[in-house]
Amino acid sequence: LAEKAQSELSIELNKVEESNGGCQLTFLAASSHANGIAQLVFETVLFDNEGGVNRLTLFDFGAIPAGVPRVRQFVIPALACSDLAQILINGVSTCQAPGLDEAACSKGMNVTSRIEVELIG
Repeated sequence: LAEKAQSELSIELNKVEESNGGCQLTFLAASSHANGIAQLVFETVLFDNEGGVNRLTLFDFGAIPAGVPRVRQFVIPALACSDLAQILINGVSTCQAPGLDEAACSKGMNVTSRIEVELIG
């Protein structure tokens, strides 16, 4: 049996919780790129329970060092967590990865969700 290739970038939606009149999203990000990622910004789309687009926004994950998982949190103002059904990573807005091409932040990316809100991309 062939072993499944390990993705070089993984993003997990770990938790959502109400926070300061909005919904706080908690992600766990990890990179196995040799030099890590110096700057990572995703264009994301938030979908409501009916499948409609709630908003399009940027999530700045900052630096993701090689082999060191990082937790990133984002508060979405004026959004109840119960109204959030799905998050789409629509594309990469910024990818600064020393020694790697511009596809380093999107090629082979693995997205998962630990909770009921789905993460796709």
